[in-house]
Amino acid sequence: MPLGLRGKKKAKSKDTSKLVESEEAAAAAAAASSAAAQPRARLHFHTQLAHGSPTGRVEGFSSVRELYERIAHAFHIAPAEIMFCTLNTHRIDMDKLLGGQIGLEDFIFAHIKGPKKEVDILKSEESLGLTITDNGTGCAFIKRIKEGSLIDQIKMVCVGDHIESINGKNVVGYRHYEVAKLLKALEKGQTFKLQLIEPMKAFEMIEPRLKGGNLSETKISRGRETLRLRSKGPATLEEMPSDVEEKAIKKVDDLLEMYMGIRDIELAATMVEAGRDKKNPDEFAVALDEALGDFAFPDEFVFDVWGAIGDAKEGRF
Repeated sequence: MPLGLRGKKKAKSKDTSKLVESEEAAAAAAAASSAAAQPRARLHFHTQLAHGSPTGRVEGFSSVRELYERIAHAFHIAPAEIMFCTLNTHRIDMDKLLGGQIGLEDFIFAHIKGPKKEVDILKSEESLGLTITDNGTGCAFIKRIKEGSLIDQIKMVCVGDHIESINGKNVVGYRHYEVAKLLKALEKGQTFKLQLIEPMKAFEMIEPRLKGGNLSETKISRGRETLRLRSKGPATLEEMPSDVEEKAIKKVDDLLEMYMGIRDIELAATMVEAGRDKKNPDEFAVALDEALGDFAFPDEFVFDVWGAIGDAKEGRF
């Protein structure tokens, strides 16, 4: 260590010695502060491309966007080619979708863009039966298809498909709620065109179309600690969410689907976190506006989310 080596040298003058000690203390404090602010630098995760690849290693990321950049660099592809990631399975399993948390022992599988396809759909019903999510980097994709719905009858459309355009309007870069809003605004009786991109699949991995799984059984993270990725600020190491928080997050995710036609575990977790220490729905609404003002949530939705958080705390579900 530098301090130990200096201790063996000849003593310096009193003033010089104080200056050196002051500089060393400042350097040590800066190093400690930097280490505390960047715990992610010591963490690494193993990754593969879901359709097959050697195993790569990624580290030093604090957001989903940075994670995708690290994965892309490991496999010499463009970050925009990555559609979404699943944890501990190469399958297109929306119950294992990577959100804002990664367990320290999780293995990351990256699903990249595959074949394009185009389908014309007659909107014969108000509801299409689609639930949309996105990867946080501009790729909105289908997370769930409701059984018996209009889209369920169109076998070309599958869970995991990236929605590239609607009636020729490019929606790459749109958030999931924006894409859901465009689809909802389409007039009943109108035929519209979807341009989709499938995830790349290895030949032996091709399977029947999935509906999206039972989200009530979803585990948000694995292991005792998780790396929490944030859209703003550095990643942090956190304990796994409590049973109460997991129940609240799942209920809020259900409300997101009911009100907005989207599924987003990370968004739901952020909302539950915002309400953790709030005493009433007014305080909670202010906190949501500060953290998630771009969403412009309706009042009735905010009230229902506040109720779900309260129900979880009181053990009512």
